[in-house]
Amino acid sequence: MKRFITFICTGAALFFVAPAVFAQADAPAQAAESADAADTAMKTNAIAAHAVAHPVAVRPPDFLENLVDDVLKLFKVQNSGNTATHYVISALFLVGAILLRRAVTLIIFAQLKKLAAKTETTLDDKLFPALEQPVATFIMVVGIFAALKVLKLPESSDLAIGYGSTVAFSLVLFWGLLRAFGAVLDHLQEVATKRQMGIAAFMPWIKKALVSVFVVFGVLLVLQSLHYDVKAMLAGLGIGGLAFALAAQDTIANLFGSIVVAIDQPFKIGEAVKIGAHEGNVEDIGLRSTKLRTPQKNLIIIPNKTVASEAVINNSRFVQRRVEQVLNLTYDTTPDQMAALVEEIRALILAETEVDATSVMVFFRDLSASSLDIWVVYLTKDADFQKHMRLKQRLNLSFMRAVAARGLSFAYPTSVMHLDGPVAKQLVDRKP
Repeated sequence: MKRFITFICTGAALFFVAPAVFAQADAPAQAAESADAADTAMKTNAIAAHAVAHPVAVRPPDFLENLVDDVLKLFKVQNSGNTATHYVISALFLVGAILLRRAVTLIIFAQLKKLAAKTETTLDDKLFPALEQPVATFIMVVGIFAALKVLKLPESSDLAIGYGSTVAFSLVLFWGLLRAFGAVLDHLQEVATKRQMGIAAFMPWIKKALVSVFVVFGVLLVLQSLHYDVKAMLAGLGIGGLAFALAAQDTIANLFGSIVVAIDQPFKIGEAVKIGAHEGNVEDIGLRSTKLRTPQKNLIIIPNKTVASEAVINNSRFVQRRVEQVLNLTYDTTPDQMAALVEEIRALILAETEVDATSVMVFFRDLSASSLDIWVVYLTKDADFQKHMRLKQRLNLSFMRAVAARGLSFAYPTSVMHLDGPVAKQLVDRKP
């Protein structure tokens, strides 16, 4: 990619060298023909026609013209034609650009990389390598077009150089900005991943979206610098975009749903969630859909517009786990035994270091139809599910031992039938 863009930018510059060289080679013939009045009139008409076709000429950047003028003044070159001095200065621009490019890449950027390696942040470690090739290409483009501007070329060649320099400099500048922008986004993704932030899962497509917007904006600015009617182009794109939006409204709804998920961050990859009627671990979060892996190892693909509109239950973000249970004892338990057992159960729960002591509640709550009910509630300090289950098992075993030690027993649903009257008497008489 680096070599491709470097080739494009340098090629845009070299593309306009050939017409200039060939035009310069034909300069003696043009000078001879300029004496002819008829030819002069034809040239005048051609220039007028060209001005009508191209009412606004694209000029090279001002800094390039000022650079060339300052160098010519330094060498006291005031001749309007091409002399040996012009060719020497043009060659010096090319050679100087090559040498400066080598010095910048091998010396300046090498030192900057060494300094970046000593800093705590990793942003400069990404930024300097990203800017190295664009800066080197910019130096070469400046050298090529400065060498062309030194020479006195025909108007058609100057016009071509103007367009070429505008395109080449725009490409190099936006390439450098794009590389710097990408380095900053990569650094933000690295920081988000290191801090385990929820937005880290969305950073790859956020980067793609922002880079796409940046590229479109850059293309529009280049077209504006070439004096194209950008407003008319945008108006045409607006009508086409409306038709596209109507045809792809579901896709756009999913895209906006993914943006909502990225902003709210209700879950991240690997977390256990319940979205509507679907439950599982988040396996992937994309632009169009979110993928869940169920406990049965099935894959559920949910459109992001559904994710944005449904209630999301994140089972991986428990702060504490609440336990509520009822211990049923038989009716042969005496009041004194019940009171002592309630206090013992409370003491057993409070003795556990993993239990939040302020949350413990143990009461003899109900006299149910077939049991005496002790209501138990407590919260764990740790949200880990396996720790929660081990604690619950340990306490349940302690409850069983406490009940057995007092000679009591747990109740289960039972019913007693009392028979009386003639029917009961007939049943008794039938007994052998």
